[in-house]
Order: sequence, then structure tokens, then C-alpha cells
Amino acid sequence: MMTSRMAGLVLCEPTELYNILNQVTKLSRLTEPNYLCLLDVRSKWEYDESHVITARRVEKKASEYLLPESVDLECVRYCVVYDHNTSTLEIVLKEEEGDNCDDGPGLVPGAAVECGRALANLTRHPVCILRGGYQGFSATYHFFRTQKIIWMPQELDAFQPYPVEIIPGRIYLGNFRQACDPKIQKDLKIKAHVNVSMEAGPFFVDDADSLLHIKIEDSPEANLSPFLRHLCHFLELHLQLGSVILVFSTLGISRSCAAILAFLMHWNEQTLKKSWAYVKKCKTNMRPNRGLVAQLSEWEKVVLGDRVTDILDPLY
Repeated sequence: MMTSRMAGLVLCEPTELYNILNQVTKLSRLTEPNYLCLLDVRSKWEYDESHVITARRVEKKASEYLLPESVDLECVRYCVVYDHNTSTLEIVLKEEEGDNCDDGPGLVPGAAVECGRALANLTRHPVCILRGGYQGFSATYHFFRTQKIIWMPQELDAFQPYPVEIIPGRIYLGNFRQACDPKIQKDLKIKAHVNVSMEAGPFFVDDADSLLHIKIEDSPEANLSPFLRHLCHFLELHLQLGSVILVFSTLGISRSCAAILAFLMHWNEQTLKKSWAYVKKCKTNMRPNRGLVAQLSEWEKVVLGDRVTDILDPLY
């Protein structure tokens, strides 16, 4: 096998695309015209049968990929391309069909890679190639398949994002609305809740094995520290059981994010800084309040034996 790395292309894991689709500010970030350009390079009949929500089909004519009108790739934050099942950026050596071929094997990139290479010089950011293509993504996130081709602005405004994925298929991070949505519980196969808010949710009521309710206010004075060991034990136990867990707070921005950060520090024996960077990538609008950040710094000392992260850095 011969291989060649493509410049300007990066592989995008299915969980990364899932999280890109579910970012929010006040509304879903899908409402922003320069946020995501999701391109499907499969055949027309495959695209018409079903595709990832908001994806647009790219036609190929005379070896040239024709972008949909109104796409300005230079301004787009994420350009993600997928085909049926590409899983590598490498060009693979592929034997031509037939026994009587004298030309020998040929170098054959996947359709997504071929299209991505053509687009790479038009974008500021690397073009993302979805690992596993539509086949892999739709098998895991079947609820994000659609036949819908045109999305009106008001439809994107009304789009209700799902919780972001922290540990693929195991731990999700969301808000109270998502925690109350029965379809989300069913689609993500949620089997346990960690509720870091004052409100009581409708699921797992009186089921201490499946619900951990940490009742703290959304304020800098709130004290999360006494609950951290129990929180980590609860999440570890459910991971060992194979359960899928949703961690949430009212808005899913401060208290629940602090809980996730504390768990990742414990679970991976890693710094607050490293955990912060990881969660920030999964959920770009996460913002634990100053009081919780100070408690996470103390927790870092408990986990690692010393405070390593400088929480006075403007990053925090």
C-alpha cells in the first residue's frame, strides 16, 4: 500500500461533527451563515434517500466539484465533507477491476478526500473529512438523518440542539430543557442523570441509583466541593455498568460544566488546564463562574497533589 498525506485536510471524528451541530449561543449556531458548511459528495439518490441535517450535496461534473450557490468557504468556520464511508486521508493503492489490466494498480482517494483537496485552497481553516462517512455517522446518530433539503432561517432558529458529547456514547453535557425532553433521553439512550441545579427534573424520580441531584444555586458562592467525591464515584460506577449519563444544570454553562471538569480531572488524573481545553472544544460556550473555578483549583490539588493550573490566567 502506498500512502500520501493531504495538506489542508484533517479527519473529523463523528463525535466532533455531532458536537459542531449542537453548539449554541442564544440560538443554535447553525443559524449563523458562516458557522458550518456541511457537504455530501455521495450520489444524488443516496443524498435524497437521507443525509445529515443541514448537509448540502456537491455535484461533480467533468472531474470538477460544483459547490452550492451562496457558499463562501473563505468565511466559514467549519467545512465538513463526507462520502459513504471514507476512514482515512490517505490515498490507497487500489487494484483495478478485471484480470487483464496492464496498467497496474492506481492511486484512489475517497470521494470526500478528493473533494476536500479541491476545496482546501478556498478555506481559512482545514477542511474536515468525516471519518467513517455517512455510514458511520448515521449508524450512531440516526436521529440526525433527514430527507429535508432546504432549511429556512426560522426553521434553523427553532432547531433544538442536543446535549454535547463528552465521552462518546457514554457521558453527555446539557441543560435542563434537554434533560426534560423524552425524545432526547430515548435517542441518546440516557440511563442516569446528574442534576446540578435547584430544580427537580421529571426522570428517575426517587431512583437514587440513577439520579444524583446536587442542589446548588447558580452563584459564585455555591459550594460544589463537598459533592465532588460522590459525583466521581457515581459517574465511575455508571461507566462501569455501561450506562449512558446526562450531566446538566439550568443553562448547561456553569455548574454542570464544573462537574464535568472535576470528573475528567479525577478520571484521567489530569490538570484543570487540560480538562478545560477538552470541554471547551466539546462545548464552546461553557463558562463556570469564578467561585467554581477556584474550587476546581482546590480539587486539582486533591487529585494531583499540587495546584498546577494558573486560574488567574485570563483564559479562565
